[in-house]
This record gives sequence, C-alpha cells and structure tokens, in this order.
Amino acid sequence: MKIISFYTNEKLLIKKAVAGNAQAQKHIYEKNAPKMLSVCRQYIKDTAFAEDVMVTGFVKVFKYLDTFKFEGSFEGWIRRIMIRESISYLRKKQFVVFDDDVFERNSASQISFSSEVDAEQIQLLIDKLPEGYKMVFILYAVEGYKHSEIADMLNISESTSKSQLFKARRTLQEQMKEQKIVSYGTN
Repeated sequence: MKIISFYTNEKLLIKKAVAGNAQAQKHIYEKNAPKMLSVCRQYIKDTAFAEDVMVTGFVKVFKYLDTFKFEGSFEGWIRRIMIRESISYLRKKQFVVFDDDVFERNSASQISFSSEVDAEQIQLLIDKLPEGYKMVFILYAVEGYKHSEIADMLNISESTSKSQLFKARRTLQEQMKEQKIVSYGTN
C-alpha cells in the first residue's frame, strides 16, 4: 500500500484551514504543536501553564489565519504569536519585573561548554533566572530579536533590555560555573 502524505503543499493547507476545513486545521496543529510548546516552555516554567498558553496561541493562529500573507515562514508567524502569548501570560500573572539598574559593562568572557551539557540542564538554569532577565535572554539569544524590537515588545527601554541581557548572561555564567558546566578560557 502506498502512503500518500496529507497536504504536502503548505499554501493549500493554510487556504483549506482558513475555509474551515477541520482536517487541515488539525494537521496544522499537530505539525506545529510540539515546536510551539517548546517555545512557550522556554518562557513559562510550568509545562501545564505552557500548554495552556500554547492552546490559547493556536486559538489566535486560527482566528487570524486569514491575515497570513504568505510572506516569510508560516512557522515563524506562528512562533511570533506564541512568543507574544507567553509574554502576555507572564504580564497578566505579574511575574515580570524589569530591573532598571544602569547597564554595567564588563569584558566578555570566553565560555566553553562541557560536552556533557544538554538542553534540559540549560533550560533548568534559564528557568531559575528572574522573569525579566529570562524573557530578554530568550528573545535575544534564542529568538534572535534586536534590543530595539525587544524594547517595543516588552514596553521597556533599549538600555533596560541590554541591562537585562547582561545580567541574565552573568547569572547563567555564575550558575554554570557553580555546577561545573562551563570553563572560562582554556583548560
């Protein structure tokens, strides 16, 4: 028996989903949910709450699916919705506090990771960061946003974004050093 893949054309799949085709919507959800849960989980420590945020994000995806202009990546479009939903959730729960201290400048350290480091260890360390640090760190280091974009998204100044990133990196370096996950310079 020959297996035929369901909706190989993403544009056709999206158009069918916009038209209300439940199978197409289900396919979009099933294809993207694991990645999007991972995105939400980066921001939200509790997996159950991250799932709730992801589901709310998908409600918005399907509500505004007709506004997708087929410019750029569809997955990237969904990802931006999930990021905004995660930020919105954290703001509503008042977990986010931005430290407006003056941005400190130190020389950047060379970091080399131990070969035993895995993503789960790093995520646990990131989860320990204060929410403001964590959010800016993920937006900048993981998602690739610029400080001006982060400032607009979070309604903070660019210097606050830079300060939060600096402090997040410093805190992560300290945590990794304590757990002997990283070494500075050459060993």
